[in-house]
Amino acid sequence: MKKIRLGLASQIFIGLILGILVGVVWFNDPRVAAVLQPLGDLFLRLIKMIVIPIVISSLIVGVAGAGNGKHVGRLGGKTILYFEIITTVAIVLGVLLANVFQPGQGVDLESAQKTDIQQYVDTSEEQSEKSVAETFLHIVPTNFFKSVVEGDMLAIIFFSVLFGLGVAAIGERGKPVLQFFDGVSHAMFHVVNLVMKVAPLGVFALIGVTVSKFGIDSLLSLGKLVLLVYAALIFFLIVVLGAVAKWAGVNIFSLLRYIKDELLLAFSTSSSETVLPRIMEKLEKMGCPKGIVSFVVPIGYTFNLDGSVLYQAIAALFLAQVYGIELTIVQQLTLILVLMVTSKGMAAVPGTSFVVLLATLGTIGIPAEGLAFIAGVDRIMDMARTVVNLVGNTLAAIVMSKSEGQYNRIKANEVMKASA
Repeated sequence: MKKIRLGLASQIFIGLILGILVGVVWFNDPRVAAVLQPLGDLFLRLIKMIVIPIVISSLIVGVAGAGNGKHVGRLGGKTILYFEIITTVAIVLGVLLANVFQPGQGVDLESAQKTDIQQYVDTSEEQSEKSVAETFLHIVPTNFFKSVVEGDMLAIIFFSVLFGLGVAAIGERGKPVLQFFDGVSHAMFHVVNLVMKVAPLGVFALIGVTVSKFGIDSLLSLGKLVLLVYAALIFFLIVVLGAVAKWAGVNIFSLLRYIKDELLLAFSTSSSETVLPRIMEKLEKMGCPKGIVSFVVPIGYTFNLDGSVLYQAIAALFLAQVYGIELTIVQQLTLILVLMVTSKGMAAVPGTSFVVLLATLGTIGIPAEGLAFIAGVDRIMDMARTVVNLVGNTLAAIVMSKSEGQYNRIKANEVMKASA
């Protein structure tokens, strides 16, 4: 009798369904969190353990391999410009859709899930005290090892790029260093494959706890907001990113099929970090140069949060509508500009989406307390926006590879077709 072998995507999907069933059956039962939360946390900790070594080693190898500071500078400039254009489109789309569909009209605040948001308020106040200059200075680490311990990705990226340029500048003497980090990179990708074996269990635990805690009922009172956010994210994914993909010579649906395992895992865990190593590996298999992939993807995790900023724009206008606050055109333009800045400056802060919203709401006169009404369904929306963030960063690496004349379209299509 032939043995049935389930792929990673199938295993994760089964874990997802079983987790939902457990959450529904044992709704509001504290035993679910007590038993499953440690399993979910263990999986996330395993992933976070891997991410920083992979980012450091891949960036150093990629930048040193480019061997030209001018080339890295040009690539960096183009990448940031591309990110800014795409995220601005996402914010404007969110504002337009919220104005057209008015998701905050008729919401019963008493039936909405209320959650304590004090931790986000405290974080937002700390961040708002920083000037723009301090935010940029924070990118340069005073102690690289401290940045590694704290998981400060911007500072890690900055140091790794400079170190890579230094290795390239010393020529032959830098080759042993380059070989060392290349070995580290390959070893860590092997570790990723080991960790992914427990991904279905991690997904089962995380989803089980989420559904058990908030329940399906929390969706009903804020259903219009959740539906609009999902519809907006799907529209952005297929239409906006689809158009960009077409320009780059990629079919967006073929790309989605190619990274389906990673999309399902990111959706289930609400974390792009869980799939960063595998996405980088798959992009290289497609023919994107290692130097571009290792540079663009980690930076994208900080600067290119398409799904998050689209959600933040809709959520801000949703709360304005709930409180009956009419926002002028000038106030809405202010919202767009503020989101463009705050979504970058706070990228490494825990609870980013809530913190960014808190920093934004005050500028257009919306009570920050309103966030307590949407906190209960934030995880459900976070799952979808994580997927869009992931696809946006994957596509960015392809776009930058093409812009540098180093994208092998024929090889990419062959690889995607073979994986279908």
